[in-house]
Amino acid sequence: MPKTPAIQVPGAGRIDARAKARFLRTRVQPIDFAKVSTVADLVGAMRGASIQARNLGLCAEVLENLYADRDRPTVMLGLAGPLIAAGLRKVLRDLVAGGFVDVIVSTGAILYQDIYQARGFGHYAGDPNVDDTQLRDLLIDRIYDTYVDEEKFMETDTWLGYIADELPPGNYSSRVYMNFVGSKLRDDQSIVRAAFLRGVPMFVPALNDSSIGIGLTHHYHRATLAGKPKIAIDSIRDNYELTQIVVKSKKTAAIYIAGGVPKNYINDSVVMAYIFEAEKGHSYALQLTADVPHWGGLSGSTLKEAMSWGKIRAKATTAMCFVEPSVSLPLLAGYALQRKLAAGRPPLCLEWDNDILRRLARPKR
Repeated sequence: MPKTPAIQVPGAGRIDARAKARFLRTRVQPIDFAKVSTVADLVGAMRGASIQARNLGLCAEVLENLYADRDRPTVMLGLAGPLIAAGLRKVLRDLVAGGFVDVIVSTGAILYQDIYQARGFGHYAGDPNVDDTQLRDLLIDRIYDTYVDEEKFMETDTWLGYIADELPPGNYSSRVYMNFVGSKLRDDQSIVRAAFLRGVPMFVPALNDSSIGIGLTHHYHRATLAGKPKIAIDSIRDNYELTQIVVKSKKTAAIYIAGGVPKNYINDSVVMAYIFEAEKGHSYALQLTADVPHWGGLSGSTLKEAMSWGKIRAKATTAMCFVEPSVSLPLLAGYALQRKLAAGRPPLCLEWDNDILRRLARPKR
């Protein structure tokens, strides 16, 4: 090969060679499928890549550090978006049953659609370009490219209302109500059932804004017509209970899938710690989202921004991947499950006296 003549770069003589070498220290590593045989291998290889592939690999690294921490951080999983419609029900159920999750904070829609499936009803492949007026005539609801049966939704709504009839009248947190619902399910593939069996509290801060809220409105209406006392969900009690979990935890970790109310709720539970004269902040945090920071909304806000509020510790281990969760969550969950990061991790022991958390115990492996 002929020699290439040297090119004189203007200003090259003034360059700090050591500083330049620090920037050019680590080469991007191509993903080599000759060395990839599992999802975990692929996600691990992404750490050496760039753009969102690297960010997903860094999220996997946060999980490794989190589950290896001897202080056993309390893991709070925030769930938003059409995750059940996307086919991620078993992925989430396996994470809960496998010991990866200590607290769930979810939209009502996600847990409702899990209950809908637990009762034997389905989600069906659809077409986003369908004639929606025809779907309405057939009582079929559309979630982008997924169909659900409106008649079975209404049946599930009323079932949840009749479940409420079995509770003594009074105010309840969403945690108490969802735990009671979990006790009534018999589907071993249910997220709500798995959380009930493992003692994982489920908080639904916007419960009214979901079909669960519709079911409870059915209960309220029937009780009102009959002149009977009824139950109600106390959202401030949710605040009180969740914040106690944060305060009594040695460390906390936040895993945000999408954003929305669950993300802010998990973060506000840290802010509210001052009410208990405690100063907290997540030691670990990661987020998978398709939202972006530059619109200023909470869902896309960076984890670095959360540090300004004290929601995440200044020296926390964090990562954020801007990939839609129907793609990114199965990959990250596959890494965690195949690497068995939570193997032998016992559940937290939470002892409640009405709305007071008397004890939070972290059993050792």
